[in-house]
Amino acid sequence: MPSKKDTIKLLEEIADMLELRGENKFKIQAYRSGASSLQKIDGDFDLIVQRKELSKIKGIGASLQKVIYEFYNTNESSLHKELRDETPGGLEQLLKIKGLNPNKIKQLYSELKIKNLEELENAAKNNLLINVRGFGENLQEKILSSIKDYKKYKHFILLSNALRLSKELLNKISNFTSVKKIEKSGELRRGSEIISQLDFIVLSSNKNLFFDELKQNFNYKKLKDKVLIEEYSDVPIFIFISENEPEYYKQLFLTTGSDDFINSLDIKKIKGASEEEIFSNLNTPYIIPEMREKEYFEQKGKSLSKNSLLSFNDFKGLLHFHTTYSDGKNTLNEMVNAAEELGFKYASVNDHSKSAYYANGLDENRILQQIREVRGIESKMELFAGIEVDILTNGDLDYQNEFLSNFDFVIASVHSRFNLEEKEMTRRIIRAVENPFVDVLAHPSGRLLLLRDPYKFDIKKVIDACIANNAAIEINSSPKRLDLEWRRIYYAREKDCLFSINPDAHTISEISFLVYGIMMGRKGGLQPEEVINCFNLNKFKKFLNRKVKRSFK
Repeated sequence: MPSKKDTIKLLEEIADMLELRGENKFKIQAYRSGASSLQKIDGDFDLIVQRKELSKIKGIGASLQKVIYEFYNTNESSLHKELRDETPGGLEQLLKIKGLNPNKIKQLYSELKIKNLEELENAAKNNLLINVRGFGENLQEKILSSIKDYKKYKHFILLSNALRLSKELLNKISNFTSVKKIEKSGELRRGSEIISQLDFIVLSSNKNLFFDELKQNFNYKKLKDKVLIEEYSDVPIFIFISENEPEYYKQLFLTTGSDDFINSLDIKKIKGASEEEIFSNLNTPYIIPEMREKEYFEQKGKSLSKNSLLSFNDFKGLLHFHTTYSDGKNTLNEMVNAAEELGFKYASVNDHSKSAYYANGLDENRILQQIREVRGIESKMELFAGIEVDILTNGDLDYQNEFLSNFDFVIASVHSRFNLEEKEMTRRIIRAVENPFVDVLAHPSGRLLLLRDPYKFDIKKVIDACIANNAAIEINSSPKRLDLEWRRIYYAREKDCLFSINPDAHTISEISFLVYGIMMGRKGGLQPEEVINCFNLNKFKKFLNRKVKRSFK
């Protein structure tokens, strides 16, 4: 079933295609407003749709309700398909290029007859865009850069989207009468941050019946040793079919990979009635799927290659979430109540500081108001008044140290000027980490998966600076960030760095992002004692007091 996020995307795409066609502006706005209204609801979306209660949501009229119910029940939208079929050439594809909106795409189609990505790229390379009103050289360069990124990333999806698709498929196929077992495999089982294909292993009681049941639910193509599910996802979906358990576990082991991991083993010995038995036959200790990467073999100490035991249950503290004070969608009280219900023992709000004007950042007066509210909330948890400060270009923070003494927990982030030279960016971040009030360096590389590459900086020097200044480094769990990159976790662990795994939640539902950060931590072999928000309350307070004395009023 489509998620709320899928439905919002659908409405936004319908609005874009209506605008490309020059439809009535009020009709276009109705779909944009509908998408915005869905974004703001924090109730159970599935339940709202199942109970036919969309009419209770302001901005969701009868026409939109019809579209949403159809999409939810069939995973398709006849209106979306009709608009897509009637949109000339590849104009819809151009909406994925940064710097273009429906009006600009219409303008390019009208003036230069550009109707697909190839024609757009050729026009930009031949300097044809600079003469179009409202474009110019800078936008032309931005479009060329965006086309390059689009080509690089278009064959991948985010881990979060892959997990959602996987859940749908597992739910459907596990109900087949011919299926005894089904499990995800490949990149998804290893918890890769971006996914190029989805792999599943099926143990079937009857292959012919399995194909019959598969045909009733999916379009598919038989390949040599697997099945390809067609027209279901932006990435290929493969199903490997076994008819006995030893074959099932062998396929699960081999398809989980990685290639580097499998190639390091004696293939002839890969057999057994379970994965544990396979590892035993290989005379190798069991290795969790997330750690089956080449980086595992590069570790010097046994403690670094020890299986990660990290799980959601280890987390005592919810750190780094946002509220309606800055760019969050839920109030402070709502976020605190949600954290309490999830069993956290302490929490810190970290809204944006004043330089983050784009995110409604808080000036000194507004943040003092929030601190007073934090101090006044009655909760079973211990609440900490925190802030996410911006690291300015020269490495200063955007509050003075005297003012920073008001906070219990300070995380520092780069949110601007990503194009600095490597040495300058490295100096900038290190200077911020050296500030005695900084507890955590957040999303250290600035990357946005499938959208923006990391900025240039020396990550090892930055990690070294975090260690030298007793600052933890964040594994930001937002599925579009997953930053610190997991491959760097091993180096940081080798140097005894501490970590903070945080959801960077802007809504109640995004608190669950924590699971993605945990997956990254597991890939790097992280243990609970290395993560500050797995500390009990007293140990966490000791961490906060390690450089400056906090009163926790």
